[in-house]
Amino acid sequence: MLALTRFHSPPQDPEWRATVRQLWQQVIERDPWNREAHHELLTYLFPSWHGTGGEMFHWVQERCTHAPRGLPAHVLPLVALAESHRQRMEAEGHRYGLTIHPWTDNPSTWQAWDNWWSYRAPNRPHAAFHEDANYLAHALSFANRHREAGEVFDAIGPYATDVPWSYCGDAPMLFNRHRAWAVKASAP
Repeated sequence: MLALTRFHSPPQDPEWRATVRQLWQQVIERDPWNREAHHELLTYLFPSWHGTGGEMFHWVQERCTHAPRGLPAHVLPLVALAESHRQRMEAEGHRYGLTIHPWTDNPSTWQAWDNWWSYRAPNRPHAAFHEDANYLAHALSFANRHREAGEVFDAIGPYATDVPWSYCGDAPMLFNRHRAWAVKASAP
């Protein structure tokens, strides 16, 4: 229902916003940490859909504050950060530049590491594990934390996702380059 609402609601319409709040209340009552529902609402809040940057970041930080450790909800700020970067690259292009990476010294990267990665059940990955792990590997890589990224790349294996890597250039090339750097940094 959240996906349908995102596709069919007019931008910034108060009546549709009320519908989204009602749908979200149903999610919270039924399955408060449902990964897909969180990603759908986050996508609804993307500035390219129906939200604003401030609203998007506020919502993900608020959700992470309440999320139990070990849940992939702690990756949501990295998804918001990647989307913000993609939009800036699209809008400003060469003026924004590929050398500016919002992942450097960003506390969301460490929050995802500390609150999701360190507490997850490594032998029981969730259905969208590779997507979430790629966001974390990407954030660690662009924060020049290749040693930590090595552990994430090991868990990902060869399963690169196009997003978020493609937001910074050629996805397969960036994934392979950063994985090689992570392997080298993790070597004894």
